[in-house]
Amino acid sequence: MTTPSDLKRALDDCLARDRHALLSRIRQWEQRRRDGKSADRLAAELEQAVARSRARVAERRASLPQPEFDPALPVNQRLDDLRAAIERHQVVIVCGETGSGKTTQLPKLCLALGRGTRGLIGHTQPRRLAARSVATRIAQELKSTLGEVVGFKVRFTERSSERSHIKLMTDGILLAETQTDRYLSAYDTLIIDEAHERSLNIDFLLGFLKQLLPRRPDLKVIITSATIDADRFSQHFDGAPVMEVSGRTFPVEVRYRPLDERDEDQHELDMEAAIVEAVEELARHGPGDILVFLPGEREIRDTAEQLRKARLTAYEILPLFARLSNEDQQKIFRPSGGRRIVLATNVAETSLTVPGIKYVIDTGLARINRYSPRAKVEQLLVEKISQAAARQRAGRCGRVEAGVCIRLYSEQDFNARPAFTDPEIVRSNLAAVILRMAALRLGKVDE
Repeated sequence: MTTPSDLKRALDDCLARDRHALLSRIRQWEQRRRDGKSADRLAAELEQAVARSRARVAERRASLPQPEFDPALPVNQRLDDLRAAIERHQVVIVCGETGSGKTTQLPKLCLALGRGTRGLIGHTQPRRLAARSVATRIAQELKSTLGEVVGFKVRFTERSSERSHIKLMTDGILLAETQTDRYLSAYDTLIIDEAHERSLNIDFLLGFLKQLLPRRPDLKVIITSATIDADRFSQHFDGAPVMEVSGRTFPVEVRYRPLDERDEDQHELDMEAAIVEAVEELARHGPGDILVFLPGEREIRDTAEQLRKARLTAYEILPLFARLSNEDQQKIFRPSGGRRIVLATNVAETSLTVPGIKYVIDTGLARINRYSPRAKVEQLLVEKISQAAARQRAGRCGRVEAGVCIRLYSEQDFNARPAFTDPEIVRSNLAAVILRMAALRLGKVDE
């Protein structure tokens, strides 16, 4: 005769999303027994429901792919330490430079540990473009079709199935799911990638997860950060361990080619002309693709036009920004026979590793969303990037061999910049923040 305690123990082998409902029905059964009422039918239904859920977990466990790990990637040189930390702790912070392989290898490591059986391995990215391309990459490494073992969900598009073990999504999508799934019970593991970007969504998720973890002892959380800010995440999660994985980087020579400070219109023309000059300078160095960082879509189009006029025939010019069609975005990741110039916004700064880049041209600018308390509006302004962002950009060309980064500003200008980019929460209109917190029932806002 099965007892309520037997079924409670069996819940550990059930799907995470079934546990809450099953537990409340087991309590209902216990209550009926205490009240001396007949509960045989309820008991039989519960046994069947628990058996179904356990069978589903067993089925998912049997279909787990066996990932292979490339020893050349820096993150894989610390596989055993990472494995031990994830097994022992509920929250682990992985800190490593972009290009160390943490984005693609951590979900595979979770699969190797048997995660992704009682729920999905949720993996968030700050940008749609990154979510889609990372999902494609992991699916290739697991030798499966996108949408089967590895699915993704971004605004307006979803490709996943009941058989999926890993789900890539933007952090905004996961945050929206907290509205309908309070305990995030669809997941048994969450990887919050690029947490150092400190967007509003990421800050919200970190706050929400801190409250959720005591109620979901079975949930594992892995937070990755590319900068030295990892200690703050560790303190937030009550001293969670920080694992360092060093990036595989070659030396990068930084050259300063400041623009002449003239009036604003002339300055814009200067920037495009300076990029053409920098491309010509790098072309004399020998083969290798060039990645140019620009503030936005308009500047990318103008610069592309200027480069075409300069008749740099040896180069294929490829733009990269969020609104591009998926087909055009994928061109970036396909190797081409010739040389390429990739014109990108800061989407290529952290989330994406564009293959084959040997040279970087950094304008030192990005479009940043700021709230103006006086005008009561949020504005996308072109601003100077922080030193941390400039280092990230320079590091993009030290992936495959020694590289060169040309900065279109002076060394004094670089040294005068702030060390880190301001978190989005300190430059946003707090009305939206407060309403979101109220909607998520996160308790008193001022705390």
